[in-house]
Parts: sequence; structure tokens; C-alpha cells
Amino acid sequence: MSIDALCETCEFAYIDDETGDLVCGNVFDEDEMVSFMTNDNGRCKYYRFYDEYKTVQKQN
Repeated sequence: MSIDALCETCEFAYIDDETGDLVCGNVFDEDEMVSFMTNDNGRCKYYRFYDEYKTVQKQN
């Protein structure tokens, strides 16, 4: 699975209102950003699956 496919289900991803692009909303320091942008193994070490049902369970 590619990084782009993972981004669609990531907790940190959101759609940019101006461009309509999928954007990573995770806050990176400079070193982390370089590592993220040059990652060539197809995995994002910051990926966290977004489970909307998990949020609902906490509310009940």
C-alpha cells in the first residue's frame, strides 16, 4: 500500500479547502519533515489509523 493510500485513512490527514488536496496535518520539526519527505520505503512512521467508531464509543 502506498503512502498516498494510507493518508486517506490517517488520523492526521485533511482536505485543504483552498487546493482540495489531501494534506498531512501532523506537526513536524525540521528533521522529521526531511525524513517524511524523503521516505522511500513506502511507509509513513507517523501513520495512525483513524477510527471514527472509537470516538463514538468514548462518548457513550
